[in-house]
Amino acid sequence: MLKKGVVWVIVGSMMEGEMQMNKEDLVISVVIPCYNEVGTIELALERVRNCGLRTEIIVVDDGSTDGTRELLKGKLKDRVDKILFHRKNMGKGRALRTGFQAAGGDLVIVQDADLEYDPKDFQRLVEPFIYGDGDADVVYGSRYLRAGRFRVDGFYHELGNKLLTGISNICSDLALTDMETCYKMFRRDVIQSIELKENRFGFEPEITAKIAKRRCKIYEIPISYHPRTFEQGKKIGMKDAFRALYCIIRYNFFDR
Repeated sequence: MLKKGVVWVIVGSMMEGEMQMNKEDLVISVVIPCYNEVGTIELALERVRNCGLRTEIIVVDDGSTDGTRELLKGKLKDRVDKILFHRKNMGKGRALRTGFQAAGGDLVIVQDADLEYDPKDFQRLVEPFIYGDGDADVVYGSRYLRAGRFRVDGFYHELGNKLLTGISNICSDLALTDMETCYKMFRRDVIQSIELKENRFGFEPEITAKIAKRRCKIYEIPISYHPRTFEQGKKIGMKDAFRALYCIIRYNFFDR
């Protein structure tokens, strides 16, 4: 049984009255949106299970047609806490909304099923929620702080991500190094209280703008990154970059 409440303990080395989450009792809801990931979903689930933290794994199959759906219903059904299915492909953002609504853990994080990100980094991402002031609302895992293992990506792909991050920072008055990162960890009450609209990859600039407007306490932690190519199934493209630009402007200046 998952322990739904947050457990708080007094830490002697902290100032009087400060409180922290207890790492041993913490439950991380891991939302995994997947679309046609039959070749990687099993290993992704195994890596999440072995991340070293208590997890609630929520897989949202976004209308897969390559056998992923059947694999989740059969061989993998006992390795997942909650499996949710979309009848047709509706986009990553829509799948995330479905998963966020079902989350019951203390913290919520997005995990892609394509093995670009390593769930062992969860151990580092939870630290701002636990240590020091323990006051984080959101933690971004940055690929560009580069303190972990990092396989070199293509120049133009990295340049595009950094340009979008820079424009987002100008509009939101944040100082992020990686707005487009998949690894965003939230307090559950924060992510479930935000109305999200984007159905595809516009989720990243949308959520960044909205947590900036709320003045959430945001931290960045370096993470490992192992990019895959378009030949290997990477789905984001140029039209998503233009959509991201649109979302940066819309959600920072024209959305209430």
